[in-house]
Amino acid sequence: MGWLLIAGAAVFEMIGVLGLRLYSEKKRFRNGFIYLGGLGMSLMLLYASFEYLLVSVAYSVFIGIGTAGAVLLNMLFFGESKSIPRIISLIAIVIGVTGLKALS
Repeated sequence: MGWLLIAGAAVFEMIGVLGLRLYSEKKRFRNGFIYLGGLGMSLMLLYASFEYLLVSVAYSVFIGIGTAGAVLLNMLFFGESKSIPRIISLIAIVIGVTGLKALS
C-alpha cells in the first residue's frame, strides 16, 4: 500500500510541476489550480505513505521519481534540452533512488 501511495504522490508531483510551468507562463486560475492541487495532493499522499514505509526511504523515492518525471515532462512537452549530460544525470537519479531502496 505504501508504494502505491508513493507512486500516486510522484504522479501528482509531476502534475503540480506541470501546473507550475503553465502558471509561470500564464497566470490563470486553471493553471494555479493544477499547480497547487497537484502539489497539495502529492504531499497528502506522501504523508499517508509514512504509515507504511520509513520516512527516509519514502521521501527519497518520492523526490527521485518526481524529479526525474518532471525533467522528462519538460523535455517532452516544453522543449527543454535533451543533452547527453542531462540524460546521464537522470539515470544517476534513478540509480541513486534504486540504491537507497535496495540498501534500506
